[in-house]
Amino acid sequence: MFDNKKNMKLLLTSGGISNKTIAESLFDLAGKASEKTDIVFVPTASNIENGDKTWLINDLTNLKRQGFRSIDIADISAVPENIWRPKFESADVLFFEGGDTYYLMEWIRKSGLASLLLSFLGDKVYVGASAGSMVACKNLSAKISQIVYGDDFDKEDVPALGLVDFYFLPHLNSPYFINRNEKHMKEALGMLDEKIYALDDQSALKIVDDEMEVVGEGKWLEIN
Repeated sequence: MFDNKKNMKLLLTSGGISNKTIAESLFDLAGKASEKTDIVFVPTASNIENGDKTWLINDLTNLKRQGFRSIDIADISAVPENIWRPKFESADVLFFEGGDTYYLMEWIRKSGLASLLLSFLGDKVYVGASAGSMVACKNLSAKISQIVYGDDFDKEDVPALGLVDFYFLPHLNSPYFINRNEKHMKEALGMLDEKIYALDDQSALKIVDDEMEVVGEGKWLEIN
């Protein structure tokens, strides 16, 4: 979606700010101490997920532990632009929570955020957790979802934000997703031509412009 990515700072996580190393990477990107940093939390992707939301509460709790100056919340599907836009403008960090990837991307477009995001990222850090990281890719690949997750059989590829030129797959080796183990990932995705990063909940990708490094305290795979 975006051609000019200069000065763009991204932290793509699987499980949010889940350990000290990922937290240090975030504040390094922000260029501020935690007590001088404001963050806006976007829960939109979680709206249509059924069942227990402990994971969302855990992600917010981990953010609270970092000692931010303020944590605001902006659901871009629930309030108009004149409500959420000032929240984004005043924040140093934009945190997009996990949940349903297609639903999140739908509302990034419907809300008008898609056309504004590049201007925000000139001086803010984009942080994704799970679905929030996946929408940073060039598209939402139905084929990859079908191979790895065994779902989304009724979906087609959907253009995403295009902030990175690879695919991000979260929750590697998670006991809650039986097909996301290393063996299955390598065998199922090795036949594709696309560059893919699969990360567990203790790992993240730290990106500044075109420079990237894996940070965290967990496991990850680079495929193709």
